[in-house]
Amino acid sequence: MTKRAPFWRAVVALAVLAGALALSFTQSAKLGLDLRGGTQIVLETQDSDRVEADAEATDRALEVLRGRVDALGVAEPTLTRSGENRIIVELPDLQDPEEAAATIGSTAQLTFRQVLGPADPAAPPTEGQTVLTDEDGAPLNLGPVALDGDGVSDANALLDTQSNRWTVSVEFSGAGQAGWQSLVSQACSVGPGVGRIAIVLDDRIISSPTVQPDLCASGGGNQTSITGQFTAESAKDLSALIKGGALPVPVELIEQRTVGATLGEAAIDASIEAAIIGILLTGLFIVLVYRLMGLLATIALASYAAISFGLLVGIGATLTLPGLAGFVLAIGLAIDANVLTFERAREEYAERSPAERNLPSAVSTGFRKAWSAIIDSNVTTLIAAGLLFFLASGPVKGFGVTLAIGTVASMISALVIARVLAEWAANRRFVQKRPAISGVASTGVLRRRLEQRPPQLIKRSGTWLVITAAVAVVSIGGIVVRGLDLGVEFTGGRLLEYSTTQPVDIEQAREAVSDAGFPRAVVQESSSDGVSENVTVRVEQVSNAEVSQITDAIDELGAGATVERNEQITASLGSELRTKALIAFAIAIAVQMIYLAWRFRWTFAIAAQISMASVVLAVVGIFAWWGKSIDGVFLAAVLSIIGLAVNDTIVVFDRIREHRAENRSRSLREVVNEAIVQTLPRTINTGLGAMFILAALAILGGDSLTDFALALLLGLSIGILSTVFTASALAVVLEERWPDEPSGKEKKVTDPYAHIEDGKASATSANPYGAGGPDGSGAVL
Repeated sequence: MTKRAPFWRAVVALAVLAGALALSFTQSAKLGLDLRGGTQIVLETQDSDRVEADAEATDRALEVLRGRVDALGVAEPTLTRSGENRIIVELPDLQDPEEAAATIGSTAQLTFRQVLGPADPAAPPTEGQTVLTDEDGAPLNLGPVALDGDGVSDANALLDTQSNRWTVSVEFSGAGQAGWQSLVSQACSVGPGVGRIAIVLDDRIISSPTVQPDLCASGGGNQTSITGQFTAESAKDLSALIKGGALPVPVELIEQRTVGATLGEAAIDASIEAAIIGILLTGLFIVLVYRLMGLLATIALASYAAISFGLLVGIGATLTLPGLAGFVLAIGLAIDANVLTFERAREEYAERSPAERNLPSAVSTGFRKAWSAIIDSNVTTLIAAGLLFFLASGPVKGFGVTLAIGTVASMISALVIARVLAEWAANRRFVQKRPAISGVASTGVLRRRLEQRPPQLIKRSGTWLVITAAVAVVSIGGIVVRGLDLGVEFTGGRLLEYSTTQPVDIEQAREAVSDAGFPRAVVQESSSDGVSENVTVRVEQVSNAEVSQITDAIDELGAGATVERNEQITASLGSELRTKALIAFAIAIAVQMIYLAWRFRWTFAIAAQISMASVVLAVVGIFAWWGKSIDGVFLAAVLSIIGLAVNDTIVVFDRIREHRAENRSRSLREVVNEAIVQTLPRTINTGLGAMFILAALAILGGDSLTDFALALLLGLSIGILSTVFTASALAVVLEERWPDEPSGKEKKVTDPYAHIEDGKASATSANPYGAGGPDGSGAVL
């Protein structure tokens, strides 16, 4: 079976690639509204006096909304229920949020009531009666609801050719007809030509016609006409609302996002450019370091792109702007497993005598020994991606999907495809004759220098922990002193981005927006495609009419302002998102800690999580000192850092576990220091590979992706230092305080560095029992 394993791996690799390519060429990716352009509206159903806003009522409301959306004539609209009481409406290519919100978001609680007479505004209304102003502004005293929108069967906008005025013709169903006739009878009892009926939409009288004698004579019939100051468009909108039916429960608009198609196209172009440049730079770097194996790893990297894209379109996932960033980021991370296996193969090859060196054996052993570290590190990333999917909302959820897909695809690429290619190359005769071209036969400059004089990094563990604490204090100081510039996702409000036909002086734009009545608005320049400058306005909750005032203010500067992005989030939703972000962070720490405690030990789990938390705190602190915005995309970056920061730590901990299993008598500090030194080349090479991708994304990705890439660059760099100087040092301190002594007779070492002379370990560190301890089985942390 073992001899047939390479064959079956090759079969699996070809099958996966063939399936991915078939999906890629036969199906197209679904683009989110932030890439395709359009409007997204999130509605929340509210309890009414008669109906509770549960899942059943929300589903009924969704079906009513579907009819209204169809009346808008939008191609390929999407309506879905989210949770118990939220409805997400996506309207591709619709750039008029006012029209969408007015037509879809209106509760359309249509009622018919008898007018009891003029009302005294100063007097309290009688029980069971309501006071509303009519279409002329006069207060009227209305009776109880006699008929609601459920009794309406049809409605149409009609042009009265005699008066040349638009009216809305309403037809009643069987039950509604009886209610209408009863209401007409009550109005006629006051007197023909005197009694009135009020037609109320959302507690606003839209028409209060006098009942005409012919209507009294006919007994009301089964239809009526609503008259008022209608235009053709308003009459059609009203008829669409009435025809769609009254919502079973009121709805509240809590989030609205509108993105112009040009902005989405610029984001796609920038991400594609960043991906191509990043892949080329990463591939070139890997080839220079690992030669033939690096070239094969680059080919596997290309297969990763095909697999992840095939999985993306195969499951019907929607690709969003943060999702694109996750796709590009995962390209850089996909090389990590290859670097890890090649470094292990180098170690295996170098440890054997020249007569015993065997290239195919070294490559196979490298893949086998790297397996546990690859699985553990990818599981922690999947935990972060899963939290993004279940706890985040909007485009950030799409980032979680693509990150999870990318992680799975990277494991297939590295553990199956790259292994097939590497083992095939290692068995070629020309490679075995010239093993240097493989890239595995040489250990590399960095590893040679580290082996000649290994640094004693853990000797000053207390110093590193003090430095970590100092960085945390500075970061907290930035948060306290400068504060966090929370985006509208967390505070609620409106975010508007305008493209202009000519450059706009930002000071003039601030003055124009302030003069328009919004002195507290934050007006900034923003880059839409990495080159051109747009104008971004962030303001508290404002209406669509006030948005038009801001747009006019920018347009009057002679810039020809076009709205490219329009995002509105209520304060309640912003508070909820903040809570979810904290919950996601807490759950990520808890779940990862449980997993690491199971795979290693609780002391190592705590060390890894404190180290990761220090990295996140440092990144947040830097953004606070710089005054950069903390928005939903930044949340995606932070939750990605949670996965990334633990990856390097797991690789070191995996090596510590391996060495301690070989000989429990060795000093823990010696083992930890050795594990750090041995894995340092992999840590640096992987970090540089990912940094090429992120640097390209930071330069070409526009404002949102630039901050995303910057946060990850900081997280990656600080995470590498934290793995070496925080996680490992803290693990040593905790293990020395609460040691793992399965045999109860662990050897005590008073000075762990007493046997080290001139940077080289003496013979006292050798394992007298061989590679598995005295019984050959070893002990696991």
